[in-house]
Amino acid sequence: MQVTAKGIEARLGNNGIVLYIADNSGKHIGKLRIGQATVEWCKGKVSIGNGKKISMSDFVDQLNQL
Repeated sequence: MQVTAKGIEARLGNNGIVLYIADNSGKHIGKLRIGQATVEWCKGKVSIGNGKKISMSDFVDQLNQL
């Protein structure tokens, strides 16, 4: 997996932050949008706004269960 965000400081605006996710060979897997209230996964060519969404609090709860 390739996700690059090292040394970046950002504030979440109205549209959040979008991370473009690729496999080790550089092939696009999808996009992860992190907003103030939701996290959205857009697999493949799915557009932002049409992906699978989860509330930020539910996302954090799921991470804490790992």
